[in-house]
Amino acid sequence: MAWISDWRPDDPEFWAASGRKVARRNLIYSIFAEHLGFTLWTVWSIVAVKLGSYKFSTDQLFWIVALPNLVGSALRIPYTFGPARFGGRNFTVVSALLLLVPAVLLAVAVNDPATPYWMFLVIAATAGLGGGNFASSMANITYFYPQARQGSALGLNAAGGNIGVSSVQLVMPLVIGGFGLAAAGLFWVPFILAAAAGAYFFMDNLSTAKAEPREMAQAAGNPQTWVMSVLYIGTFGSFIGYSTAFPLLIKSQFAEHAELITLAFLGPLVGSLIRPLGGWLSDRLGGATVTVWNFVAMAGAVLLVYFGLAQHNFVLFFAAYMLLIGTAGVGNGSTYRMIPAIFRAKAVAGLEPGTGDYEEAVRIGRRDASAAIGFISAIGAFGGFFINRGFGTSIASTGGAGAAITAFAVFYVVCCALTWFCYLRTVGERLAPSLAAARV
Repeated sequence: MAWISDWRPDDPEFWAASGRKVARRNLIYSIFAEHLGFTLWTVWSIVAVKLGSYKFSTDQLFWIVALPNLVGSALRIPYTFGPARFGGRNFTVVSALLLLVPAVLLAVAVNDPATPYWMFLVIAATAGLGGGNFASSMANITYFYPQARQGSALGLNAAGGNIGVSSVQLVMPLVIGGFGLAAAGLFWVPFILAAAAGAYFFMDNLSTAKAEPREMAQAAGNPQTWVMSVLYIGTFGSFIGYSTAFPLLIKSQFAEHAELITLAFLGPLVGSLIRPLGGWLSDRLGGATVTVWNFVAMAGAVLLVYFGLAQHNFVLFFAAYMLLIGTAGVGNGSTYRMIPAIFRAKAVAGLEPGTGDYEEAVRIGRRDASAAIGFISAIGAFGGFFINRGFGTSIASTGGAGAAITAFAVFYVVCCALTWFCYLRTVGERLAPSLAAARV
């Protein structure tokens, strides 16, 4: 069935009779396509360390790794509206097929030893198409599941995508070693075609799916949206940034251990698998409480990375870096959990539970949170660009990554203070008026 016009996931009888089965089928193929999106989005994190014959500087290589993050982050905003405008099935097919562009162009670039640097930048930028897939996939799955089950469904969908960073860093060194650098792009072609075919034959479009750019524009005017965007740069932006920078950082700072780049996949794997812990802790301790202490842990972890680099101690560096990506994963879960709680609390402030006005406010809060999440996830992803450019600029200017790491530590202290000021501080005996309800 291409289009479904009768879709009532919040109706228990409808959900039990047919809704659950349809939603699960769409979730499975959505995860497959989104996973491939993440792999193509981050494939240059491995390819960049294999470009030694082109004599690019470390800073130039970090530009190649950074550009997909920049483009992918920008594409998340228009991609959010794709499923509602064109249909979830249709948009998944098209967005999957678009991944052929960076896959094939990568193979073309590395097959020619005369490929200029500017061409590498252009081709790497096309990998940002994979970064946009997260937004469309999450928006699409939201429409299929009832409110009470969206948390687990979106969690699975997000984790399936995030693990793509780990899988590309695990598989690509083996593929490149066995078949050459061009295989880093061509390897994905049959999987992309399979994902597009799976979406075409087994996914559905929902006529009931609605998304209004006007609502996202309104969310962008809300101060809470910008506060959470900054915090999400510190959590998800850190996860994707540190994950994609890891292989090149090992090669540039520990050249004698370059063979251990094959272990870089462990960072994004840990960060992806531990993400649900952030949501679980937030349900029990409060999202803001978990987030503020997690930023403290991230600041400590990044300083340990600094000491590992300063002492040229690979074991300390690697262990600290794993801790850093792991805490970024926890923060990824806790900040994502805060967003709906903040907008709900803002909407129902001063209203009596159980009244009609209260229920309408809950609905408005849910709508505003949904619009804000799309915007926040796009802004947060820019952190991946900032981190890679931070490392590249620091190494080019000072010969090491210490200056960038110091800046990152300062940023986490700022994020910690911002979380406390907006969501945890008290005024006299009362919670701060700017929504300490995000504790829950």
